[in-house]
Amino acid sequence: MLAAAGDIPEVKGVATIGAPSDVGHVLHQFGGSLDEIRESGKAEVSLAGRPFTITKNFVDDAEGSRLEDRIATMKKALLVLHSPTDQTVGIENASKVFVAAKHPKSFISLDNAEHLVSKPADAAYAAGLISAWASRFVPEADVSEEASEAVLVTETGLGKFTNAVTIGRHRLTADEPKSVGGLDAGPSPYDYLSIALGTCTAMTLRMYAGYKNLALGKVSVEVSHGKVAADHCTDCGEAAEGRGGKIDRFERIISADGEVDPEIREKLIEIAGKCPVHRTLESSAAVVTKVL
Repeated sequence: MLAAAGDIPEVKGVATIGAPSDVGHVLHQFGGSLDEIRESGKAEVSLAGRPFTITKNFVDDAEGSRLEDRIATMKKALLVLHSPTDQTVGIENASKVFVAAKHPKSFISLDNAEHLVSKPADAAYAAGLISAWASRFVPEADVSEEASEAVLVTETGLGKFTNAVTIGRHRLTADEPKSVGGLDAGPSPYDYLSIALGTCTAMTLRMYAGYKNLALGKVSVEVSHGKVAADHCTDCGEAAEGRGGKIDRFERIISADGEVDPEIREKLIEIAGKCPVHRTLESSAAVVTKVL
């Protein structure tokens, strides 16, 4: 990206994390596959546990590239993030990248982080810094208040199941767990169903508490989902009657900071059952599908 940024007019700036200052460092990661790439034209290599297909054209370009020269002439804003304890790409690489670049440029030390910045606290810190830095160079997106209420789901290409979700001015990510081949980059589809049930329940209870002047305090709703055998689900009620095989079972646990009298508990369960998403899940819904 450091080499390509100068040739892409739309690029406003480049942020790097643990980046090498020499392209040869990247080729070194291919190990014994480098000979196979040169002989066969391409080969699959593993980088940080993920497979990538590398072609001979890439290797030729990399070997012929003088990265520091490209950095010096890219004329883009630069943010360099690097850990001084990085054992994979030494901190001296950050110094070379930073010195080669022209202003505006900034350097942030990711103290005690490792190369892949895999600790959640380190990743969140780096993400916050990049977001704040990028806001100086990228104008805020102009999303109309009249944006479509339809949900748009688009594959990102970053993983087998990773999808970008757009609804109005909101941006979300959906994915599957690593155990089934996803990247775990976001909630799964069934997670989003649980989110819908949980949030609808909390909002419905808040409306009820406001109407009845109940001092519930902060309401929390925990939702878990699973598929269970219908004939073994003793608390599934009508949803399991006359059904064979497995059915979807959502378990909802409601808690409140305020004191809840025993007689109110049953009422809260009743009101929770009236939330629109609950009713949608319990009843049948029509799904009309078209292909454009």
